[in-house]
Order: sequence, then C-alpha cells, then structure tokens
Amino acid sequence: MPNENDSKAIAAVALPDEATLDEGTRGFFARCREKIGFVPNVFRTYSLRAERFRKYQAYRNDLMQAPSGLSELEREMVAVTVSSANRCHYCVTAHGAVLRQLAGDAGLGDTIAVNYRAADLSIRQRAMLDFAWKLTLEPNEIGDLDRMRLRDAGLSDADIFDLTEVAAFYNFTNRFAVGLGIVPNREYGSMGR
Repeated sequence: MPNENDSKAIAAVALPDEATLDEGTRGFFARCREKIGFVPNVFRTYSLRAERFRKYQAYRNDLMQAPSGLSELEREMVAVTVSSANRCHYCVTAHGAVLRQLAGDAGLGDTIAVNYRAADLSIRQRAMLDFAWKLTLEPNEIGDLDRMRLRDAGLSDADIFDLTEVAAFYNFTNRFAVGLGIVPNREYGSMGR
C-alpha cells in the first residue's frame, strides 16, 4: 500500500522530504491531517515550490469559498465536469469526493464525474455545466449565444464571470496534475459514500 511519504506514490516528480519544508507548509499539512485525515497529493506536489503553493492555496480558497452567486456545490460541479472533460484522474477523483460530500448524494457526484448530461440537474446547473464543458473542449467556439443561454438560465454577469474563472482554474489544475503525474489519494474513494 502506498505511503504518503513515498514521493513515487504521490507524483512522477521527486518531492522534498516533508521534514525539510518551511514551518508554514508543515503546519498547513498538519491541519490537513487533523481536518480530513491526510494531505492531498496535489498539495504535497506543490510543496516543491512553497511560495507558489501559498499563492495557489489562497487563490483556490477564495475562488471556491468566497461569496458568489454560485454555490460551493455548483463550483465543485464545474470542477468535476471540467476534470471529466480533460480526463484528469486526480481531479475527477479528488473533486468527485468533495462533490459527493457537499451534495450528500454519492450518485450525483459519480454521475457528474462520468457524464454530467445523465445527472438530474436544474436548468441553471445544466446550462453552467454545458458552458464549462464547451469552454474546456472548444474554447474558440464560445460566443454571445453561450452567455445568453446562461443569462436565460438565471445567471448574472457576475455569475458568468465566476463560472468562467472556476472553469479556467480547473483547466489549469488538470494540466498541472496530469503533467506531473499526480496520483489520487486512496482516501478519496470512500469520502461521501
């Protein structure tokens, strides 16, 4: 069974020994272990560049938790949909687990991870996920009609901004996870079930 301290069980790049990391990063990892029982492998991988990790974490927290017309659940739905489109194993697994927990519905989380179109969604949610999927796979095809569909589904321009930013961020993190060969933590499999 992989050990969380074994760099090869985390990513395809060599990572610093956790004991050599700065106090702030080690403290953050300790809080992760207290809160969820493990350190997500994406965080361990980011420890290779501790200053960037702090900036990444601050941005991610603001993006996913700050007040918005999009709920945390909807933002996680976007994260999973984008990750599914990109076939990012790590992010589909990690955000699928968070989605299952937020939704209180393992079936919904798993369905969105495999094919969001098969999920029982509101008109607003379907429009959001259609937009996120298209922005991921055909960004040059996005136009005024796509934004009008979002407005017709009840999204404000600020909501469209937030939706676009969340989709763009997860396209970035998907490429980061795939490019560095980050392995999903096994603990994600049982979360939200």
